[in-house]
Amino acid sequence: MTDAGGQGPRKTAGRGARAVAKARAAAPGLRTFSDYRREWLVKDVVAGVVLTTLLVPQGMAYAELAGLPAINGLYTSVLCLLAYAVFGPSRILVLGPDSSLGPMIAATVLPLAAAGGDSGRAVALASVLALLVGAVMVLASVAKLGFIADLISKPTMIGYMNGLALTILIGQLPKLCGLSTDADGLLGEVSGFARGLADGKVVPAALAVGAGGVVLILVLQRWLPKVPAVLVMVLLAMASTSLFGLADRGVGLVGSLPTGFPPLSVPHVAWDDLAPLCAGAVGIALVSLADTISNASAFAARTGQEVQGNKEMHAIGAANLAAGLFQGFPVSTSGSRTAVAERAGARTQLTGVVGAVLIIVMLVLFPGLFRSLPQPALAAVVVTAALSLADLTGTVRLWQRRRTEFALSVAAFLGVALLGVLPGIAVAVGLSILNVFRRAWWPYNTVLGRVPGLEGYHDVRSYPDADHLPGLVIHRFDAPLFFANAKAFRDEVLRLSHGEPPPRWILVAAEPVTDVDTTAAEVLADLRTALDGRRVRLVFAELKDPVLRRLDTYGLTRAFGADRFFPTVESAVDAYRAGTGAAWTAAGPPPGPGTDGGPRRAG
Repeated sequence: MTDAGGQGPRKTAGRGARAVAKARAAAPGLRTFSDYRREWLVKDVVAGVVLTTLLVPQGMAYAELAGLPAINGLYTSVLCLLAYAVFGPSRILVLGPDSSLGPMIAATVLPLAAAGGDSGRAVALASVLALLVGAVMVLASVAKLGFIADLISKPTMIGYMNGLALTILIGQLPKLCGLSTDADGLLGEVSGFARGLADGKVVPAALAVGAGGVVLILVLQRWLPKVPAVLVMVLLAMASTSLFGLADRGVGLVGSLPTGFPPLSVPHVAWDDLAPLCAGAVGIALVSLADTISNASAFAARTGQEVQGNKEMHAIGAANLAAGLFQGFPVSTSGSRTAVAERAGARTQLTGVVGAVLIIVMLVLFPGLFRSLPQPALAAVVVTAALSLADLTGTVRLWQRRRTEFALSVAAFLGVALLGVLPGIAVAVGLSILNVFRRAWWPYNTVLGRVPGLEGYHDVRSYPDADHLPGLVIHRFDAPLFFANAKAFRDEVLRLSHGEPPPRWILVAAEPVTDVDTTAAEVLADLRTALDGRRVRLVFAELKDPVLRRLDTYGLTRAFGADRFFPTVESAVDAYRAGTGAAWTAAGPPPGPGTDGGPRRAG
């Protein structure tokens, strides 16, 4: 029934409209397809076909990099592409198995009991890992924690990726040469590979295929970037299997893949496995998020879209949940595959849907299509991906521009190389956080002077001949005052007060001081008492209103007196000159940088 005014139908229509709006907000891909243009169809289909030529070999290669059967890389590719097409906010971003996550997955899954010798158990563990990563991502998106990606600074990420690239490269060398090692860790793998070489276990045909594949991919990517280098290498490697009888020469082949697609299933693992899986999931989620935000930002800038960090997290979480329910493993975005889709003319996520459908068709109708693909060819795909992870140019740039950040990069590199992939990400995050703390603990601080012809007051390190007022030291401390640096501030001000001749005023140019905590407030109160005893007046200029209110709460404004707080440095200088009659002089800088006992400088 409806009321006389027909409110019932209108309310129903309103609820339906709100439900549709919520669905479109939760699943941005539905909005894209509802606004789809007919002229995009051909471009999306063509791009999907081109993308599939990269998805298949990379999916299989990265699955084996993660210590899993190659077929699971294809299952993973299908589910994450379909899930992101529904939930992803980006029109062209491509998800899938990733070279940067492979070693992390292997480091989490393979050490667990019997995982190394039981592929079924390894798959179950990897699927649970994908579900955990998905849950972490979805919960983080609900809590709007996209900023967590900023926990890894650029220098530490460069070092982490360089270490990851070296780890992958060393780990693939035995497979590239047709031999196997049981070593664990980078140094163990290097030692095992060296023993294999010394014992003459290298398979010449495997080495020829693997090394030739690496060279071919690199040459094509460098000189013919529009040619699908990975596909060309794979086709030539498969052709060489028949032409040269590689199987008879000791070269391992992929073989026929299982027919069909796995059913929806919830993987089962022991309760004891959940703790290490959760730890791995957090690290993988962090790297995946950082990778996703960086890739999304790069391609959004080129297409005029805005990056929606929390929606990206939600979409990546949905993709991992979908993969985990169909024998998949954790996924991330791929810059290389997204670039291929973009160059091929992709307009929407229909490109990924086409790729997923083609992989399913291959699995159902042509499971033996890649049976003659040599294993060293897959190793070549992984090796070239590892080389693309390394950023030697960025490392050199850090050395040239800032040695402290270069040192952080090297420390992150060593953390991955010597401790392992998962401890390496913990080292990278820890170093990034410690670097932030270091900058706040030992901030830059300096003395200011007047420079003729320049407005304002300037760092005497940059202008050593700057004018000064006798008896006045203008000190700037570039950080909030809190428990970790309050004593450093106190010590520096006391050092300045011991100059010869002793200053009458120490003026703190406090514009960079964005906060004062209770510990720092007590230090300031004690510092005022100590300086008053030496007849040195401590005054402040340009304190922000929130900081002044905080000082008033602490009772410091009353303890110091209102006449010690000035709105600008200029007004404080004018007050000093009015009270002392001092005149500007260039007879030499006050105690500070360039003199005995200059202030400490960090950063």
